[in-house]
This record gives sequence, structure tokens and C-alpha cells, in this order.
Amino acid sequence: MLQEVLDSLDSGRQAPVEILYNSLRQIALSEFEVRAWVQVAAQPFLPDRPLSGIPFGVKDIVETRDLVTQYGSPLYEGHHAEQDAQIVTNLRNAGALLLGKTRTTPFASFDPTTTRNPRSAGRTPGGSSSGSAAAVAAGMVPFALGSQTLGSVLRPASYCGICGFKPSFGLIPTNGVLPFAPSLDTVGFFTQTARDMACLWRRGLGGQNHGKVERAAALRVKAEWPMLQAVESAVQQLRGQGLVVDAMDPPAEWQQLGAAAFTINHYEGARSHRQRFERYGKAIGTRLAELVRSGLKIPEAEYSDALECVKRMRVEFTRLFEEYPVILTPAATGAPPEGLATTGDPANNAPWTALGVPAISVPLTVSEAFFGLQMTAAWGRDDALVAMAEQAERLLDPVIK
Repeated sequence: MLQEVLDSLDSGRQAPVEILYNSLRQIALSEFEVRAWVQVAAQPFLPDRPLSGIPFGVKDIVETRDLVTQYGSPLYEGHHAEQDAQIVTNLRNAGALLLGKTRTTPFASFDPTTTRNPRSAGRTPGGSSSGSAAAVAAGMVPFALGSQTLGSVLRPASYCGICGFKPSFGLIPTNGVLPFAPSLDTVGFFTQTARDMACLWRRGLGGQNHGKVERAAALRVKAEWPMLQAVESAVQQLRGQGLVVDAMDPPAEWQQLGAAAFTINHYEGARSHRQRFERYGKAIGTRLAELVRSGLKIPEAEYSDALECVKRMRVEFTRLFEEYPVILTPAATGAPPEGLATTGDPANNAPWTALGVPAISVPLTVSEAFFGLQMTAAWGRDDALVAMAEQAERLLDPVIK
């Protein structure tokens, strides 16, 4: 969608006002069912820039001037920030048109919101970047901002059948983004396809195209059978297209790494939201309140052990990435769960978030079910990873979709 919209603008076939009209029309058609938005109010944009006139949505924990920032909670209804988050400023400077704020779970935690999955009726769109993922999947905007602390970009992307990208930790500024676990918090992006993500990365975010990757590893990690089958089919097709993909078991401390990510999330998250919990109690969200209670009980020594585990695994994966520039895994543990009672399990994303490495989910559609092929690379190798995702999607397109 993004690439096609840019092509139509560049060629003069459409004007920015027509692109905006198309987004507003799709929102009018779909929002009643999808419930992706907190507020829709198109903002001015700068002309003659790389993304001029391209509408985008922003997760409601990211500050925006002139629009509400309510953190997904009625406790902050009508709250406005004084200025844009840095990433919003950067995108506005690239000419993108801020269209509105997308729904998030309360304070980007585990309590579900009302957003529906536009690709899988009756199933969760994931969390906490549910509104951004759903808005892109429903064709309401060409791209949207999310954030990930455990799996809140990669998992919704997989569930909604779109592309989600979590860049290297620290590469995208988080100024003006509500903190949860500062050692993990990362700004991320949603587009409909990996091709669109490559376009956004290069044209709007200053990335480069570093060519194709010829060698990868597929880690055998836990997931439900339909997801494993979809990923294995994709791996086989990539091999058939000439990519070397070696299957391997994860390192010995893989399970400990995942547990360490959750420990860090709970320890830091409890302290980030402690004052809010003390003031409002469980009104901040039942699951978030429980996280604060349990997280405050985690001993500092346990937290330190978790950080040490992550440090050891970074060394191990740095060596592994030298041999395999890209590592493949399922982007979620399975298909999106039915109903809205849960936002799903981030277990297949959390280890990579803890390591701080870039990760991207390439959409796979198998028999009308949606899955994601998660690709990761060494810290700072975002350019190569995005290029590889675009390459893989192109190779898989005739056989997966």
C-alpha cells in the first residue's frame, strides 16, 4: 500500500488530498467494526519531502501536540501533551501527515482493549500496539507507529497479517514515549508488506539498502503446529529459491533468556507504574495492577541475574550472527487467540527484545490463516534485515500468498 501510494503521488496520478480522502473513507467504512482509533484529526504536513502527504497513525502512548495522548486509559481522558515525541517530529519533518491516535492497551500493558482484528474476525489483534496494527491491516493508513517492550509489534503484525518492524534498541529515539521497561522499550512500525517497510525505512527513516543475504539459520523454537507448518513451508521455499537456511536448536540458555526478559519487564514495569498504582489502584488495569504488585516483590538480585543472563546471551548471539546474518523463527506462538480476553503470548518475541537486536515479521498467508515469519539480525544491522525481509517476501509471494 505505501509503495503504491508513493508511486501515485510521485507520478502525479493522485494528489495528497485524494490520499487523505481514501484513508478517511476507509476509516468511515471500517472503524465501527475494527475500533482502531482514539482520535482522527488530520494535521498539516510539509510539502516537497520524502513522505509528503502520506497519512500515518500513532499509538496512544506516543506524545503528539494538538492531539490527545491518553495512554489507553480513561484515567487520562482528554489529556494533551505539550509537544510531539521525537519520532513524530522526525516523521513530520519527512512530510508525513499525522492522521490520528490509535488505540493501545492501558499503559501498553496486558489488559485488552476493544480493538478487533480486521483480518481474523472474532480473534485478538494482539497487544499492546493493537490499534496501529489493525489500522494498517484494514487499509486505513499506509503505516503506523507502535512500540515493543516484549512483543507488542511483532505479535500484532503476525496476528493481523501485516509487516511489523522493531529496530535495534536505542536506534529510534523514545523521547516522548510512555516508559514501561526502559531497558526494553523500543519504537516500532507497521506496514502492510515488507516491501512497504523497506520503502518507509529508506525513504522516511534514513535507512539504506544493503543488498541480499545468502545464508540464514532457522531456530527450532516452540509454537503451535499451524504456525510451525507455515514457517517450515516458508523456509523450504526459501531454500528452493537458493537461500541457504540451516536448521538448528537454540542455545542452551534460550529458555532462561525468555524468562529474563519477563523478569526485566516486570521489575522495571512495576517501578515505572508504581506511583500511578498507588494513586489509582486496579483502575490502571487489573493485569497491570497485578504486575506492579508482583514486580515490586522481585528481589534486586533476581533482576541483576536477569540482566547478566541477557549480557551472556548477547555475546553468544553476536558470534552466531557472524555465521548467520539472519535468524528465522515464528513471529508468534500460533494463530491469534479467539476472543478479546487475551492479547496473546509474546514468548517468541521477548528474547530478541531483551537482546536489543532488530526483528521484523514478514506476513505469511496460508489457507486464509495469518502467520508471521520473524527475522532477526545483529544489533545495528537493520538495513540488511529490512532488505532481507523484502527479498524473502518477494521470493515467497508466488507460493505462500
